[in-house]
Amino acid sequence: MTRQLSVLQARRIALAAQGFTRPRPGVHGDVAARHVARVVDRLGFFQIDSVNVLARAQYMPLFSRLGPYDVEILHRAAGRAPRRLFEYWAHEAALVDVRLWQAFQLRMESGARMWGGMAKIAAERPAFVDWVLEEVRANGPLTAREIEHDVPRERDREQWGWNWSEVKLALEYLFWKGEVTCARRNSAFERVYDLPERVIPQAQLDAPPMDAPEAHRVLVSHAASALGVGTAQCLRDYFRMDPAQTRAAIDDLLEIGELLPATIAGWKRPAFIHRDAVTPRKVDARALLSPFDPLVFERTRTERLFDFRYRIEIYVPAAQRVHGYYVLPFLLGDRLVARVDLKADRHAGTLVVHGAWAEPHAPARTADELAHELRLMARWLGLGAIDPPARGDLAGELTTCLASGLD
Repeated sequence: MTRQLSVLQARRIALAAQGFTRPRPGVHGDVAARHVARVVDRLGFFQIDSVNVLARAQYMPLFSRLGPYDVEILHRAAGRAPRRLFEYWAHEAALVDVRLWQAFQLRMESGARMWGGMAKIAAERPAFVDWVLEEVRANGPLTAREIEHDVPRERDREQWGWNWSEVKLALEYLFWKGEVTCARRNSAFERVYDLPERVIPQAQLDAPPMDAPEAHRVLVSHAASALGVGTAQCLRDYFRMDPAQTRAAIDDLLEIGELLPATIAGWKRPAFIHRDAVTPRKVDARALLSPFDPLVFERTRTERLFDFRYRIEIYVPAAQRVHGYYVLPFLLGDRLVARVDLKADRHAGTLVVHGAWAEPHAPARTADELAHELRLMARWLGLGAIDPPARGDLAGELTTCLASGLD
């Protein structure tokens, strides 16, 4: 039987699945490792991004769902034994639930979606790649720069972009293939590479391998649980999976009743709801969301669920930006009601609000609630002041609310 859903119901299912109906322990207390573990269980990964204008992307989903927390808890989960997270290409580069190691081994073995430079160096210089692997085996954990000291080579400075050395390309090939993994990130945000047997818990290494159908069923099942409800495109995008294999996994999960067919009013494509998904009668959330948060990173889904058109403008020339460089959606209740362009000025100890804009459906309390959330963020980031916005239709009211200084 196909379940008929309104957009409101689908939105609330999605918010519940993403953890936005649970209390945020860090707002009035302390966040413990068990709280972080529950979010890892729910989401499956945190996307990594190097942009540090506010807070790195991997830190934000926990703040959005738990409130202020000590990021060392995440560092320990990803960088110390027994690790709860490992780094790999999931949606994009991500800290991934270590229990998904086997499911991603298929991607490692196949090299699916591997970039050309990595495949090229493996094909053209296999002995060099083997040498790099032996360097990690003998002396790891190591960064690419530490290995490069033994192989001085000129980088191609004519090429725009990553501009990776041959050592880095070899390491990234080995990383993609699962022959090395990331032991941690150093203070310069560089990967520190080591062998999987020295990083991944032994229980995961000893678990039996999965074939392609099983791996896709595991990943699609996890995506459906994390999203609550979505189309095949939504499920496929969560872990960036092959369309045909995703469709086959959906069919298998429908057959055993783990997924249920659904339609969402106004959506042309059929949807699927996870059997454990709940439909809250009310969602009373409040959170600022990273551009890379799994609630919003699939922009078409975000627009259809929330009537919120969202694009990140980091790579747009400044003069052409509509809202700003690093703009965060603001979730209030069960809607995305505003957006703010933020920067952490760590030298000045200030959270800079460059601009703030309200959505047409934003309730009257939006500016006040946003001011509370900005104070919470400033506290989490260790910033003692908030610089109010000069741009946006919410700027004046938000400035007034921030000036009140009340929480």
